Amino acid sequence: MAAGRARVQRETLADTLAQVGPASPTLCAGWTAHDLAAHLVTRERVPWAAPGLLISSLHGITERAERSTMRAHTFPDLVEIFRGGPPWWSPARLGFIDDAMNLIEFYIHTEDLRRALPGWEPSVPDATTRGMMWTALRLSGLAAFRRAAVGVVAVRTDQPGRLVLRRREPAVEIVGTPEELLLYSYGRRDVALVELSGEPDAVQALRAARVGL
Repeated sequence: MAAGRARVQRETLADTLAQVGPASPTLCAGWTAHDLAAHLVTRERVPWAAPGLLISSLHGITERAERSTMRAHTFPDLVEIFRGGPPWWSPARLGFIDDAMNLIEFYIHTEDLRRALPGWEPSVPDATTRGMMWTALRLSGLAAFRRAAVGVVAVRTDQPGRLVLRRREPAVEIVGTPEELLLYSYGRRDVALVELSGEPDAVQALRAARVGL
């Protein structure tokens, strides 16, 4: 399996899971680190559970699979299964597919663990990873803000860059680094280090909007 950015982020996520322990909270409502580890292993290794990750009406199937995974393995075993990478039959064994499928997922879940604990500090991805995150925001942001009653423009602060994520007037600018903009777009608004700029009513409308994938 070719190593890529997702491979590095996988190691970081596995290390973080092992460090915080199974009972540690996460930013995923109702989930502990143990639940998250079971989700990660199920996502990669139980193909019949995959539709529930995308279709809300089938989510119960995925939940049952995740509970089964948790019962079948101890927390340390789940961490090491995840650390070992995708199974032989997965296309994510190829580095470029792994990056496309998993880099953002693994980064978000790493921060779900880190930022659920007091005293956290933001992680700083390298420039290449940030570039990949900015590219990912083009698609995830369009989906994340589709319900917003106002326009949404992402503005990155590490270098010049603007993305129109929802074309309406008035528009609100969300300003931050690519990783923080992604966290905001994935519904982690309370911990994302961003600033909102625009007309006060528009900013309030965005704050009240349902955001996330």
